[in-house]
Amino acid sequence: MKMLSELYPGVAQDVEIKSIQINSRECSPGDLFVCTMGVTADRHDFIDDAIKHGASAIVVSRDVGSRMVPIIKVLDTNRELPYLCQKFYDYPDQKMKMIGVTGTDGKTSTATIIQTLIGSDVCGYIGTNGRSCAKFTGDNPNTTPDVHLLYPYLKEFVDCGCKYVAMEASSEAFFRGRLQSFQFDISVYTNITSEHLNIHGTFENYLQCKLQLFRQTKPDGVCVLNRDDSYFEQVKQACQGRVVTYGMADDCDLRIVDYKVSPRHTLIHFQYHDEIFEVDSPLLGDFNVYNLAAGLLAAISVGVPMEQAIARIPNIKISGRLDLLNTNTPYYVMVDYAHTPNGISKLLNFVHTLDINRSIVVIGQAGERDYLKRPIVGEVVVSNASYAIFTYEDPRSEDPKAIVDDMIQKIKDTYHNYEIVLDRREAIQKAIDMAENKDMVLILGKGNETYQKLKDRTIYFNDEEEAYQAVINRKSREEVTN
Repeated sequence: MKMLSELYPGVAQDVEIKSIQINSRECSPGDLFVCTMGVTADRHDFIDDAIKHGASAIVVSRDVGSRMVPIIKVLDTNRELPYLCQKFYDYPDQKMKMIGVTGTDGKTSTATIIQTLIGSDVCGYIGTNGRSCAKFTGDNPNTTPDVHLLYPYLKEFVDCGCKYVAMEASSEAFFRGRLQSFQFDISVYTNITSEHLNIHGTFENYLQCKLQLFRQTKPDGVCVLNRDDSYFEQVKQACQGRVVTYGMADDCDLRIVDYKVSPRHTLIHFQYHDEIFEVDSPLLGDFNVYNLAAGLLAAISVGVPMEQAIARIPNIKISGRLDLLNTNTPYYVMVDYAHTPNGISKLLNFVHTLDINRSIVVIGQAGERDYLKRPIVGEVVVSNASYAIFTYEDPRSEDPKAIVDDMIQKIKDTYHNYEIVLDRREAIQKAIDMAENKDMVLILGKGNETYQKLKDRTIYFNDEEEAYQAVINRKSREEVTN
């Protein structure tokens, strides 16, 4: 807690502040309500509602008249918010080494790898899979949370004794200004392909938001770059810190010499400082060879010895990524978060290197998100999988059927290896029921998330749990039949 005068010296009326809020409905006594401009709302319009819920003071950027609580006027509430939160929570970002991970694919995996290689006792994680360190786990509302949540999360890590935090830095977070107050010690780039054009408008805008991470890296910091990605040179030009690279090129700081992917593990040879290291990784797929290389180079860059980092590789577990369920069936079931064209293509290519027969994919696309990629995803799935079942995935205010129609617009006249089952639970059951010996059922898009966002509400829904229940349902029917 702080007094309002500690945040704004000279206020005429001093009150105690316990937290900072930007949603009037979430205010309670002792809160400081900041009237930011949202995507669709001006929060100056909700001042009275915030006070009704208990807000003790208000920060504004335009004249709103007087109220029974202190009113502080600033030039720009959106720009004010991150620095206000930083001060209120005692600059937790300056008390840890900040490691930001950006890219279209692999952010969650790479950030989790970094946390594991450094050690969760001293390194926190914030991203799609929530927030965690050795002492606690929690949920996040976004991959990169709003700044009024992000700073208390960072303070949690400081209070738990963390010295580092590995954080997914999404393009939307930079676009919304959530990270403008941060300076990063380590910045990591996985890859860049087209994504989130509904937010950014153009690919160039999207790319520039990704590059902001490297512009906000400290001059004495380190930028860890994928040398093999096609946008390497543009990312390199944006770097403010020292550049180190990973990839298969001979001049990479951490070179991927070769690798062999097996159904249960991947054997990799890395070269670092002219020394060859053999690594037995629990992670599958060539994309995870790159994610692991990025994580290793980031860990080394903060001082973790190579041998120590390698010794921790067997401990890596990335929830919701390539989760092969223990179904005890003659067919296989895997749940994965893949939702971009590039991520889906790489996943399916990997799956077909395994000893399987057909691949049966259950997939949708999120409502109120990048509609331009929907037909691309649809084509990628049916051209790489044996069979596809298109269903809903967080439709929000959109009609689920309209989203699926977008997905099939390029394939409906040329492909016939798909069907539409809008209800996601029914779609998962359909895929399980179709599976024969050595078929692989892939349920994509949500990973281990525990919700679906519908038009009027958010419901509990977990793909892994639904898959297990579908297997049970099938076994029960088969027992009755037999």
